Amino acid sequence: MDSVLNILKAFLVGGLICVVGQLLIDFTRLTPAKILVSFVVLGVILGGIGVYERLVEFGGAGATVPLVGFGYNLAKGTREAVEKEGLLGILSGPLSSSSVGIMAAVLSGLICSVFTRSKDKK
Repeated sequence: MDSVLNILKAFLVGGLICVVGQLLIDFTRLTPAKILVSFVVLGVILGGIGVYERLVEFGGAGATVPLVGFGYNLAKGTREAVEKEGLLGILSGPLSSSSVGIMAAVLSGLICSVFTRSKDKK
């Protein structure tokens, strides 16, 4: 029963993040690219000040999988690397903490490019 509750929490948190994104697309003049960048920056800010950690504890994957979670992961990695390595951690922390996600995105893009053909916009 506990796993069902965790799934529901993740669905609720992830769904609410997606609803915010959809509302921004529908009711503002922001482009999807600006909204995506805003989500990452928001995740960095909320992760940097320690607010997003509570949402991650509550929502689990529903909070870490969206782009806001990627920004949070960058901030968390930077904070941990600075504690271990000093100021040099500012450069190494974000990449080491998010390298798996970056590599997954690169590999999935490569696989998609092998099996699909690009088309001109009409």
